[in-house]
Formats: sequence, structure tokens, C-alpha cells
Amino acid sequence: MGVPHLPIPTLPPLPSLPPLWREGRIALEWAELRRSAVLRGAGVPQGDGRGVLLIPGFMAGDGSLGTMTRWLRAAGWHTRRAGIRANVDCSEVACRRIETRLETLAERTGGRVAIIGQSRGGVFAKALGARRPDLVSGVVTLGAPINGQLAVHPLVLVQVGLIAALGTGRVPGLFSWRCLRGECCGDFRAALAGPFPGDVGYLALHSRSDGVVDWRSCVDPTADDNLEVTSSHCGMSLNAGVFRAVAGALHRFATAEPSAARAA
Repeated sequence: MGVPHLPIPTLPPLPSLPPLWREGRIALEWAELRRSAVLRGAGVPQGDGRGVLLIPGFMAGDGSLGTMTRWLRAAGWHTRRAGIRANVDCSEVACRRIETRLETLAERTGGRVAIIGQSRGGVFAKALGARRPDLVSGVVTLGAPINGQLAVHPLVLVQVGLIAALGTGRVPGLFSWRCLRGECCGDFRAALAGPFPGDVGYLALHSRSDGVVDWRSCVDPTADDNLEVTSSHCGMSLNAGVFRAVAGALHRFATAEPSAARAA
């Protein structure tokens, strides 16, 4: 009697891991940006005093967007930082704090403000655009996991878990596991899940070379445009292709705004 042939069990596919090793190309991206014409202002629209608010990514501070901030200022945009040393606070608490800065910047510049957010900062940017269309002319997200904030490399997920554990243990200034499903971030989650205002521009950038975030989570069907760039995750704030895309988006946001005298 022969041995019966048992079917080989089908295993579920392994999760797609972002290519973390590609984050090592950030030095090359910085060198390419320094040589590019866009950094010297070629094709960059003049801001004429319009406001731009910049929000850094997870565990990063305002300084991570310093090069982009200086580039925008040189082109005449009135920039403002989010006031973040390390982006690890409760999402709702952080957004409320940034919203106050948004209000101040809009009042100072006399018009709606564009928001540029990298990674977790891009998630905040979308939420603010949804909540305050009266203050926001457009949003640009750089590698922001809009469709799954935990769709990140396992090594990064470990860092998220550690911070959440500390925050759950009542360490101040940190998000906690309660933020994921609790009432504290209910308004924040509702803003992300709800419809995005039609009069607020929205460009979502993603890169298949992103070594931190699963690029598919950065593609947002509610965006006006989902644009693919060739960039590492951390290097999106130092990438010539990203700078060109940002310049184009800011031009579209500005031309959609009614002309008005703006503060210098």
C-alpha cells in the first residue's frame, strides 16, 4: 500500500518589507540636490509672502526640514515651523498645537496657508487640511502613510511600540496605545477618514524606494494627484525631484487663491 500524497499547505505571503538599506542613499540625494538648478530657484514660484507651514516626521524635529525651509524663504514664501522637537506626541494634542500656529500664520500673511508634511507630519497635514479648509490652501505629503500609519518597517515598528508603551505608562509628551482606538484621537481619526475639502489642493508623494514606509500606504485616493518620486524616505526633504514637485504644487495652490495684498 503506497504512502498517500498529502497536499503541501499553502502559507500566507510574507508581508512586504520596505527596503531599509536604501535609506543609506540620503548622502547621494543631498549631493544631487546641491548640484541641481531647483535649489538655486530655477522654476520655483515666488511666494510673495504667502504662508507655508512645515511639519517633520516621526521622531524628527523641525530641523529635519531646514533645507526646504531655507529654500522656500529664499523664494519669498513666509515659512513657519511646527514647533516640534521630536514628533512623538499624541496625534490630537500635536494637531491642536500646530493648528494654533496655522491660525497665527494665516492671520500674519493675510491668506490661506500651504502645509508640507513629511511622514507622520504628512498625516497631520492632511488632518489639518480636512479640519481647517478656511486656513489651508493646499497640502503636500512626503512619504506619509495615510492609509496605514503602522505600515512601516519592523525596526521602526519596534520604536513605535516602545514609545507607545512609555506613553501608556503616563510618560508625558508621548503617544500611547490609547491613541490608536481611544477617544483622545477620535477627532483626528475622523478628519483622516472623512471627505477631503474640494477647495484644498492635495499632492501625495510616494517612492517605491522608500525604506521605512510601505509606499502603497502613501497613495491616497482623496488626493488631487499621487506622484511617484525616486527617493529614500528620510531623503524626501533633500531630494531634487521632490523639490520640483513641491514647487509645482505650491504654484497650483497659489494660482487657485484670490489675489490679495500680503504681509511681507
